Amino acid sequence: MANLNHMDKHFETLDDFLGTHFIYTYDNGWEYEWYAKNDHTVDYRIHGGMVAGRWVTDQEAHINLLTAGIYKIAWTEPTGTDVALDFVPNEHKLNGTIFFPKWVQDHPEITVTYQNEHIDLMEESREKYETYPKMVVPEFANITYIGDAGQNNDQVIAAEPYEGMTDDIRNGKFYDENYRMIKR
Repeated sequence: MANLNHMDKHFETLDDFLGTHFIYTYDNGWEYEWYAKNDHTVDYRIHGGMVAGRWVTDQEAHINLLTAGIYKIAWTEPTGTDVALDFVPNEHKLNGTIFFPKWVQDHPEITVTYQNEHIDLMEESREKYETYPKMVVPEFANITYIGDAGQNNDQVIAAEPYEGMTDDIRNGKFYDENYRMIKR
């Protein structure tokens, strides 16, 4: 078992952040897994909350270094959901604000899938159902896992979430020493 959890990693530059894989839990109990794939793309899996089971790869995002070791990431999903994350990884914290359109709040099950295979459905639902009022979820989170996956690693977020997956990752049972998924 490879110990890939680098909670002691020090972040200073944008390059320190890119290629990093995180697991974090919001104060409301929602658990997320998130990967800074490169300087303009993120991948993520959702393990808790109203859209648990949803996963996304190659989401275009704005990824910026605000000051040494503090990062701002923002994007709009095909669902119309807007996300803004402020990572402070040296303190194992982040603040996230998710702006869910009314339709996602009313029909979250539509989004609980591998989004990349259902972009048309996301866009269709965004047009078909109501957008407002948006459900705004501002939360602090604690980072429980920091992995050095390297940039553009398509193995990081490459399988649908399952119960206990984040524990498997934290316990070194999901990726090998080269940050490739271990065959099950």
